[in-house]
Amino acid sequence: MTDTKERILDVAIEVLGKSPDAGMGDVALAAGVVRRTVYGYFPSRSDLVLALTQRAVGQIAAVLAESAAAHKQADAAWADFIARLWPLTHRYRVLVALRRGEFGVDIHALLRPVEKTLAELVERGQVGGVFGRHLPADVLSQVAWSAVFAIADNDLPSRELGAAAATMTSLLMLGVPEPRAKVLVERRP
Repeated sequence: MTDTKERILDVAIEVLGKSPDAGMGDVALAAGVVRRTVYGYFPSRSDLVLALTQRAVGQIAAVLAESAAAHKQADAAWADFIARLWPLTHRYRVLVALRRGEFGVDIHALLRPVEKTLAELVERGQVGGVFGRHLPADVLSQVAWSAVFAIADNDLPSRELGAAAATMTSLLMLGVPEPRAKVLVERRP
């Protein structure tokens, strides 16, 4: 049963990524199951979206925990986080659109621990002098990581902006001088 549930989630993120307003029937059709099967795992569209959000938050939190180690300088930790986050941004960017709608409150609540950790990383960078103080840490972290999803949303096949562009942009937004940001981006494979 877990395989079916995971397959439904995998298919749902793809279906919703193409059409954020897609319904449970669309997900069932794409997953090759009947609607009743989808409803058996997710009693409502809201339950499905929240399960997708929980999955995304778990994956993002794992990447953040690996990247934001206390021994790393904050700007290097941020660059590592964004570069590792990049593949997930394409997969979960639909959640940004859904966050603006009826699911916003719930999605924000699930993201709160990640956002708190990001704000702490930015504050660490501000105290260490590697990030600007032009905004409070919690606001600055939101702006810098939201830009990554905006870039992912516009990274069309004809443009290959990629992880380097997202990392560089977010570092510049954090107030990292361009020469240092370039060094941090070039260190990533």
